Amino acid sequence: MKAVILAGGRGKRLRPITDYVPKPLIPLNNIPIIEWQVKYLKKQGIKEIIICTGYKAEMIKNYLEMKNNFGIKIKISVEKIPLGTGGAIKQAGLSIKDKSFFVLNGDTITNINLKQLAKKQNAIASIELKTKFGIMETQNDIVTKFKEKKEISDLWMNAGIYHLQNEVLKDLPKKGDIEKTVFPDYAKKGKLRTVKFKNVFWYSIDSFKDMEECSEELQK
Repeated sequence: MKAVILAGGRGKRLRPITDYVPKPLIPLNNIPIIEWQVKYLKKQGIKEIIICTGYKAEMIKNYLEMKNNFGIKIKISVEKIPLGTGGAIKQAGLSIKDKSFFVLNGDTITNINLKQLAKKQNAIASIELKTKFGIMETQNDIVTKFKEKKEISDLWMNAGIYHLQNEVLKDLPKKGDIEKTVFPDYAKKGKLRTVKFKNVFWYSIDSFKDMEECSEELQK
């Protein structure tokens, strides 16, 4: 099966690093994000990866070639202009003939089991909502419990990993985000599923704090 990595963002919140290198090449414990992702997908049984990118695409391509693509078939789908997540998947989909495929956000570091996700068609991997703030349980304005940084039970968030049927490609916009177009439409029609994951390793690298926390967890 094939997987698409959405790595076309500029990573503006990680400036000034991303002024010089694209976000996929930002290191976590001296290993670039894209390397963590390729090795994860290979371990999950993926046979071919399509990386959607635009900003400093040559740097990403050169790094992968230097590493012999980590022993897996990799194609680069270059966006001449930013296409959004939906447009990027649609463009990459031109070379996907399989009945279904996976999509992974380019800043997601995780160990989510893709074989479980593959059991449902047009499915979003979801994890319990994470908060960076202290959670309080109260009774009559008295704090009965206080916990730092925990998952909030029974509230589920998009983990940025999808299992999509090939037919979805025709519904995607040429330019625009899948999260703002196809997903809301499919949800209204009852065509969108989720697979819930608890107690998994998951980070979205959107800030320097995310980099620091994820790097620490990866060392454990």
